[in-house]
Amino acid sequence: MSGNGDKHQDDTILVVEDEPKIARLVSDYLTGSGFHPHHLEHGDEVIPWLEAQRPSLVLLDLMLPGTDGLTLCRQIRERWPTLPVIMLTARVEEVDRLLGLELGADDYICKPFSPREVVARIKAVLRRSRILSGQGGAEGAGSALVLDDDGWRALADGHDLGLTAVEFQLLKVMMNAPGRIFSRDQLMDHMYRDHRIVSERTVDSHIKKLRKKIGDVWPEREIIRSVYGVGYKYQPEE
Repeated sequence: MSGNGDKHQDDTILVVEDEPKIARLVSDYLTGSGFHPHHLEHGDEVIPWLEAQRPSLVLLDLMLPGTDGLTLCRQIRERWPTLPVIMLTARVEEVDRLLGLELGADDYICKPFSPREVVARIKAVLRRSRILSGQGGAEGAGSALVLDDDGWRALADGHDLGLTAVEFQLLKVMMNAPGRIFSRDQLMDHMYRDHRIVSERTVDSHIKKLRKKIGDVWPEREIIRSVYGVGYKYQPEE
């Protein structure tokens, strides 16, 4: 389980989880993958610890004793806006998912989950975070798709794709979870926060326009893929 460990030897992952068995399982897998996990189980401990330490990523449970996960996510975003946060939750209601994303969570993982999936999601978020911060090395140099949240822009190899607000939000949702398949209903909920009634063809139309704009810069790549009968996913090239 530790074959690729050395490449993550400097990455400390803060695991905030009040269920000891889950925390121990996740920590064991992170250690086996070369990460350095640090476990906290009470929400009130998180901000003081972050003031003294700087992890590479925070794995944050939604339901915690003391300060809850959503409040912590908001506080982390206000004080450390570039620190990646992945939220763990057993509450799968869509309103919680949307609220967490609005507060700045980089990804969501719903319980029960595979610890291997957690490690894979952490690696994906860290990889994306380093590309955005210019630390991606050869992987991010010259072939990066980068989102500029402040300017609502998507840059492919430095070229502004000229996305609309809806297209940007659509791309951001899928990029936040590489390889995850989103149904059209899920994408509509992210695209239109006022829950207006739109048809599934509206999603297809936005996807078509998004693909064309990406294809104008990268004609040989297909990074937004259809999954027949299910929906769409963002699949960056290896």
